[in-house]
Amino acid sequence: MRGEPVINVRNLTCAYGDFVVVRDISFEVNEGEVFVILGGSGCGKSTVLKHMIGLYEPAEGSVSIHGRRLTGAGERERNEILRSFGVMYQMGALFGSMSLMQNVMLPLEEFTDLPREAREMVAVAKLAMVGLDKFAYNLPSTLSGGMQKRAAIARAMALDPGILFLDEPSAGLDPVTSAELDELIRSLSRNLGITFVIVSHELASIYSIADRVIMLDKQTKGIVAEGDPRQLREGSASETVRSFFNREPAHHADDGHCPVPAEEGA
Repeated sequence: MRGEPVINVRNLTCAYGDFVVVRDISFEVNEGEVFVILGGSGCGKSTVLKHMIGLYEPAEGSVSIHGRRLTGAGERERNEILRSFGVMYQMGALFGSMSLMQNVMLPLEEFTDLPREAREMVAVAKLAMVGLDKFAYNLPSTLSGGMQKRAAIARAMALDPGILFLDEPSAGLDPVTSAELDELIRSLSRNLGITFVIVSHELASIYSIADRVIMLDKQTKGIVAEGDPRQLREGSASETVRSFFNREPAHHADDGHCPVPAEEGA
């Protein structure tokens, strides 16, 4: 844990109509850390992230970023808060008809008054940070999945946010490409001090990049573990938690649940 809290989630309940996904969870994310939300399929980790970035309003509770409450904020304050962080969605969400440079320029066009030449310079600089400046004029379809993920991170950094939210960054990548993306995340965190909030179930990546994690559980609809994932793997008092982190069947887990780390379903 590197600095003071920059994100505060308090008594958050996420629901779709009458169906509650997570109930009454609270946690903080500290400045400069790589914080991972994990858990078995359908436990609600992507749902929690979507509430944290303001896509959904919580059934109960609140999300605050840099001390400013996103939940229930007015339009002007909400837009100011949204500009303070960037988001990389699971499949990158790049616009296929635009070059990488045009994709990265979109936030600059929407939120700044910079002339086009300056926007292009910033976009190329962001692409250079992820090793893609030589591909600035390529369409996304001409690049590998890993390169598309890198381009999406460059776009998320366009406005120089202090916080980046990444939804399943390693999904669909081979082990080598996934490891390269992990190294990029570590480098950006170390060199730029960016705070990362990452949803993932890829244990190899989690052990590689995470400073701290929370583990959600589908049955209890809450947080069942928090801390360093390497310590939770060996020292958690919960057999369920140890089984998850060691990728073992939990037939004899202490609470009878079997949180197999499969693909995220909700």
